[in-house]
Amino acid sequence: MTSENSDRGYLKRSLDLLWGQVERPSRGPKPGLTLERIAAAGVAIADAEGIDALSMRRVAAELGVGTMSLYRYVPGKAELLELMIDRAYRMMPGDDAPRDADWRTVLGYVAHGNWRMYLAHPWLLQTSLARPVLGPGAMAGFDYALSGLVPLPLTDQERLGFIAAVDGYVAGCARAHVHAALAARQTGISDEEFWTAHGPLLKKAMLSGAYPHAAALSEDTFAVPGERLFEFGLERLLDGLEAFIAAADGGTAERLGGGG
Repeated sequence: MTSENSDRGYLKRSLDLLWGQVERPSRGPKPGLTLERIAAAGVAIADAEGIDALSMRRVAAELGVGTMSLYRYVPGKAELLELMIDRAYRMMPGDDAPRDADWRTVLGYVAHGNWRMYLAHPWLLQTSLARPVLGPGAMAGFDYALSGLVPLPLTDQERLGFIAAVDGYVAGCARAHVHAALAARQTGISDEEFWTAHGPLLKKAMLSGAYPHAAALSEDTFAVPGERLFEFGLERLLDGLEAFIAAADGGTAERLGGGG
């Protein structure tokens, strides 16, 4: 968990590693590893087996080196996780990112890119990103998101608020989507079996009259795929942000912050 590490020194070590401020090992055998290879191995393990499978020993085994050799490059698991997170964030922006596009196109691209990132690397949803250690990968995505917002009549705080709203929405949807799939794998109970087991009790509850609004829902209410719900909610979120922009441009918005 990136925000729960009590070792104050880890922050500087992580930043130095992320931004290339660490010298290559000068003693011992000729270096055969790179931070890129180490981070890639960690990501591959977490993708395939989950974050709980990650350890310095496990990564060293994946690379075919001794654990102590790995410590010559990365001081510990906390720093390794920061490298992995920043590597995952490199998915955004991709080569297909629209350039010089309007804000809605840019934020839509960011949302879909983050959605794909979370689905490709579900372990990201198990790490605390409340106080992320920002590396070049994360900063590239943040800077791209800002590029669509710069021309708007917003304060810098409002621009940040737009990005936070989109990021929070995507992470929430992705977490629900990923956890649903994970529950099926961990329990061995499919979604169909899960809801079938609830059927008799839910039917009795609906007929009791205690839940009239829920009982009135159509049978296909919950048949919408998770990705379709994500798309629907994203468009409504962007609609709301668009309404705020119009109000800000007309001087009628309740503003956030004062600096431009």
